Amino acid sequence: MNWKPTKLSEFLTERDGRIKCESANQLGLQRIKKIDFSGNIHLDAETDTKTDMIRVKSGDLVVSGINAAKGAIAVHAEDEDVLATIHYSAYEFNPDRISVDFLKWFFKSSEFSDLLREQIPGGIKTELKPKHILPLQVKLPKLSEQIKLAERLNRFRLEQLKLEHEITHQQSLLAKLKQAILQEAIQGKLTADWRADHPEVEPASQLLLRIQAEKARLIADKKLRPEKPLPKITPAEIPFDIPKGWEWCRMGWIINEKPRNGISLKPVDYVTNAKTLKLSATSSGTFDGSQTKYLDLNVEADSYLWLRDGDILIQRANSLELVGTAAVYRGANSEFIYPDLMMKCRAVFSNSTDYLHHVLSARSTRVYFKSKASGSAGNMPKVNQDTVINTLIPFPPLAEQVAIVERVEALMTTCCALEAEIEQSRTHAADLLQAVLKEAFAPASMD
Repeated sequence: MNWKPTKLSEFLTERDGRIKCESANQLGLQRIKKIDFSGNIHLDAETDTKTDMIRVKSGDLVVSGINAAKGAIAVHAEDEDVLATIHYSAYEFNPDRISVDFLKWFFKSSEFSDLLREQIPGGIKTELKPKHILPLQVKLPKLSEQIKLAERLNRFRLEQLKLEHEITHQQSLLAKLKQAILQEAIQGKLTADWRADHPEVEPASQLLLRIQAEKARLIADKKLRPEKPLPKITPAEIPFDIPKGWEWCRMGWIINEKPRNGISLKPVDYVTNAKTLKLSATSSGTFDGSQTKYLDLNVEADSYLWLRDGDILIQRANSLELVGTAAVYRGANSEFIYPDLMMKCRAVFSNSTDYLHHVLSARSTRVYFKSKASGSAGNMPKVNQDTVINTLIPFPPLAEQVAIVERVEALMTTCCALEAEIEQSRTHAADLLQAVLKEAFAPASMD
C-alpha cells in the first residue's frame, strides 16, 4: 500500500459556532446524549442546558473529545440539526478523501495513540479538541484501500462480537450456577448424603435453645441490651420445605443484637487512624480491604464502629440489585470502621457465621431484600434493621452448617477457576482486536 502523509485538516473542517446556553435553550433542538463505542449517536429530547453548546448539522462528523480512541466517533445522519456539549467537536468532511469507517478504526488503533503521544502534549490523556485533531499528520492510503480495509475490520468485529456475546452468556450461566449452589445449600440438597451418614447430630431446635440461653446470659451480664420479641413465623411466610432436624428462625434470634449502622463523614486526603470502608468494599459479596478512605475522626478503642473478625456487614443502601448484599469481615480487630450505608451484626455462635453469609447471599433472601427495599425517587433503595432481623433463616444443626460451608466453598473454588478462564477469554479477544488493528495500520507507522 502507498500511504501518504496527510494532515487531518486537509479533509476535515471544523463546524464553527459555540452557542451560549441561553441561546441554545431557545433553539428547541435535541441534544447528543452520547456516542457509544460502536459509533452510534444517542439523542436526548431534553433541550435545557446550563453549559455552552455546539451545533451539529446533518452529515457532520462528530467526535467525542473524551472517548474518540474508544470508538466514539460518528456521522450525524438525521435531517435536523442537533446540539452537543463542548466535549464534542463537529466537522464537515470530504467523502472523496476519507472513509469515516476507516477513520473510526484508525482512532481505535495503537498507531493513533502513538501519534497523540508524539504530537500532542499530554497524549491520550488530553481531551481532544479541534486544535489537537486538525493539525495531526497521519499516513493514509487512497480512498478505495481505506474502504476495503474498513470492510475487513468490520467483518472481523462482527466475529468478535459473536465471541463477546458467547463470553457474556457463559458469565451469565456461571452466575446462575453460583446462585443455584447457594440455594440448594440452604435447602439442604447439597448435604442429603451427609445427613444419612450422621443421623445422631443435635437437631437445630436444641441449637436454638442453646443460642437463646447464651443471649439471656449476655443480657443478664449487661453485655447485650434486652430485645423486643420478634413475631412468630407463620406458615404463609415459609418459602420452601427444609429437611427434618432443621428449623425456621428469624435472623434476629441468632445474632447478638439488632444490626447497627456505621458512620459517614466527608473523607480526607491524608492518613488518619480512622480508616473506613467504601461501599464497594462489600459489593461483590466478599470483603475487599483495598476499598477504603480516611476520616478525620477520633474513634474510641471500645467503639462499636471498629470491625472485628467475623462481623457480618450488610449494605443497607445501594442499587436494587445490590441492596442487602452481605460480606463477612475476616481480619485483624480494630483496623477498619464502617460507613452509614452498611449495617453490622454478629452471630451468637461464630460457627454459624459463614453459613449465615450463604443464606444472606442466596436467591430467596436476595428476593426478600429487594421486595422490602424502599426509597424516594432519585435515592438509593434501602433496607432497615427490622427487615434484616426478620429475615427468615433455614437453620440446620451446627455440624451440618459446617458441612454445608465446606461443600459450598469447594464448589465455589471450581466456579472461580471457570470465572478466571472466561475472563482470560475476554482479555484474549480484546488483545486480538488490537493485534489485528496493529497489523492493519502498520504502514501508517512506517517511515
